Amino acid sequence: MAPKDRKYTQDHEWALQEGNTIRVGLTDHAQKQLGDIVFVELPEPGSKVSKGDQLATVESVKAVGEVLAPVSGEVTEVNDALEGDPALMNKSPFEDGWVAAIQADDPSELEDLMDAADYEKLIEEG
Repeated sequence: MAPKDRKYTQDHEWALQEGNTIRVGLTDHAQKQLGDIVFVELPEPGSKVSKGDQLATVESVKAVGEVLAPVSGEVTEVNDALEGDPALMNKSPFEDGWVAAIQADDPSELEDLMDAADYEKLIEEG
């Protein structure tokens, strides 16, 4: 089940608001689709991203995927633990496997995203 404390994109990213900072990761559904994640290319702290831009690249044994920015802003923090243990995205996608934190230019951009119930419907509809 998708945690109710965050918002979700059509592309299977989650966004957790912490003040004006938005912590971003891939959902459990996304990591299951990718399979065993073997490499994560993280963004540079201080880099600017626009909503919908590629934030990170994720490589698994099956495919290469992208993590897209759910909001526009500046990358303030990255999860360096993923460089040594990219499988954290498989083991703990909603907690330890987060990708980056973005200082949002406009936190109201989150209002365009889905809540947990709508995201669950999206997954069920396939």
